[in-house]
Amino acid sequence: MKATVLALTLLCTGVALAEGPPADNTSREARHLEDLATLLDLTNAQKAQVQTILEEEHAKMKQSFEQAKAAGTKPDWQQMKALHQQIQQETLQKLAPVLSASQLKKFQILSSQRHGRFGHGPPPGADSAPPAPQS
Repeated sequence: MKATVLALTLLCTGVALAEGPPADNTSREARHLEDLATLLDLTNAQKAQVQTILEEEHAKMKQSFEQAKAAGTKPDWQQMKALHQQIQQETLQKLAPVLSASQLKKFQILSSQRHGRFGHGPPPGADSAPPAPQS
């Protein structure tokens, strides 16, 4: 299992470094989908369905932040984490009938690596306590 995760990580890193920075978000998203299709060994039908589901996830996140911005509020880190987890769970539920069990497991691993910042606590300075002095 660890070897598989390591191999997937190295493959993603190698692909990202080989292709250089994307020209814009559209090409970044297209490249991400191509990487997913390769890593998960998606069929053309699966690829189309996964693309639709991921676009819905992205639109939902964007809509949530735009609504907060329009209301003049800024969600704190905990709210952002909760929203991200909720939308991610919905996405996994939508992907479950599309992907095989092994593909879904790989997707979860890749997703957790890509969005790891949501699982390791708030970013520095997100809480009101000052940083501890270094000795």
